[in-house]
Amino acid sequence: MKSSAVAFRSYGAYLRRLSSSRSSGLPLPRPKLRSFRDRLRQIALFEVGGLLLITPPFAWVSGVPLVESIGLLALLALVAAIWNGSFNTGFDWVEGRLTGRTADRRPLRLRLVHAVLFEGGLLLLTLPVIIMWTGLGWIEALVADIALALTYTLYAFFFNLSYDRMFPIGQPQVRPPPKAIDEPS
Repeated sequence: MKSSAVAFRSYGAYLRRLSSSRSSGLPLPRPKLRSFRDRLRQIALFEVGGLLLITPPFAWVSGVPLVESIGLLALLALVAAIWNGSFNTGFDWVEGRLTGRTADRRPLRLRLVHAVLFEGGLLLLTLPVIIMWTGLGWIEALVADIALALTYTLYAFFFNLSYDRMFPIGQPQVRPPPKAIDEPS
């Protein structure tokens, strides 16, 4: 109990500092967000990697045949892709406005909060899909969805950490085109 009181006071101090920096008239920097193209690449890599890693164990544990599992998880991946782009852009925007920090500089604790919030929202979107697709009851579908959410939470944490390290924001994402032969050096 004592440690939570200390954490609350620390968070309160953080909010007061943040509030005083805004009231001092000094604007917080507006960090750059990922480009639309970069966000599409992030979503595509995340969803393809997730399907490859998670479909076989899901089929084995749930008893849903592999072909049906692929169809279900592909549909869930589509729902997740739309949620992914919306949630990550919104989260990055809010974080940037509150802290002046870009997503690739997100601290570890906030990465954990990000992953849990993402998966919690996704759980609400996917539970009805799992029930309709598999014919499972609410409880069985909830257990399956929670298992998927826990698995994807771990996957999302490590994927986004790796992605942010491989593709930092503000760095050129593609090479510039080569110079033409007749251009002077």
